[in-house]
Amino acid sequence: MNYQRWLSQNFFIFFITWGIFLPYWTGWLVQAKGLTVTEASLIMSFGLLARGASTLFAFPLAYKFWSNQTVILILTVSSLVATILYIPSSSFSTLIIVTILFSAVYPALLPAVDSMAGTLVQQGGIHYGKSRSYGSIGFVISVLIISMVTGFFGEQAILWSMIAGLCLLLFMRFLPTPAVLLVKPTAKDRKESLSIRSLWKIESFPIVLLVVVLLQGAHASYYNYGYIYLQDLGVNKFYIGIIINIAIVFEILYFAKADHLFTKWRSSSLLLLAALGSTLRWILIFLFPNMWVFMLSQSLHAISFGVAHYAFIHYITKNLPKQQIPNAQGIYSAFALSFSTAILTLSGGYLYEFSPGLAFVGMIASTVPAMLLIMGTRKRYGY
Repeated sequence: MNYQRWLSQNFFIFFITWGIFLPYWTGWLVQAKGLTVTEASLIMSFGLLARGASTLFAFPLAYKFWSNQTVILILTVSSLVATILYIPSSSFSTLIIVTILFSAVYPALLPAVDSMAGTLVQQGGIHYGKSRSYGSIGFVISVLIISMVTGFFGEQAILWSMIAGLCLLLFMRFLPTPAVLLVKPTAKDRKESLSIRSLWKIESFPIVLLVVVLLQGAHASYYNYGYIYLQDLGVNKFYIGIIINIAIVFEILYFAKADHLFTKWRSSSLLLLAALGSTLRWILIFLFPNMWVFMLSQSLHAISFGVAHYAFIHYITKNLPKQQIPNAQGIYSAFALSFSTAILTLSGGYLYEFSPGLAFVGMIASTVPAMLLIMGTRKRYGY
């Protein structure tokens, strides 16, 4: 079996669904379910908290009893069931309950796929960036399809597209899988497994984690209000999809070359580059509130997100044993992709109601401290 091709296919299919969820879900709640931006922000924030709790506690625990393949199968089936529950839901209370259920299972697929990739990188000799670039391609295709479908059928098509994507992801689970991902942990493995607590004994890990928490949380306004912001600028729905995809095209180019271009870079250097790019990105959107500058700023996504994400994967695969990768991925997903984003989504929502540009520039309150933290600790901890 070609591990590289297999992982690329799985990244591709998963990110087709991620391309539906990430840019469109808040807008779908507003447009299709009739919520205000503030109500949708509150619901998504609760969802992010549920996502964080799930990936922090349930996700690492699952890997002590089940194989990689089983964990992903359970998460996929649960995500499909939770998505179907959105169909009859219309009130604020039912939508918040369903979103909490959905957020507890679906986003956990992201660290699950990344953990699977980490295992194959260590044992199968594959290139992470090369396969991850196929995920970005899936994201691009998904966003383009959704932009066209919603133009013809309206925002309701977003939900049905997610259901179709999850069915495709479920189909992938019944295809041949690398043997190393089918290995079920034994009682001896559980006894000898390393705890999350032991991660904090690695001096540089808390610092690296805090930096990526700040950098990934800074995308909160972009993820939740980028779609709405472009609508407020009067951009056609079809072109919104194209504009969103500009970011992913640059992300694809970055991940395709990252393993070769940045192999000798230190994790701290990559993180500093990400912090600088992110700060510039949000300042540009604030200073020049128009479609063209927003399009230009999209090119910085490869730096603000791509470099930060690659830096963390680079760090854990170089510095942690295999048993700690699911724990590190769970913590990363919980704090960097959930809790920090939840907090900044709430603050971004209030800022957006006051002035859309403030929701974006407000994110430098996260990126500037990240820069200072990196410069103040990189020599001492040598990461």
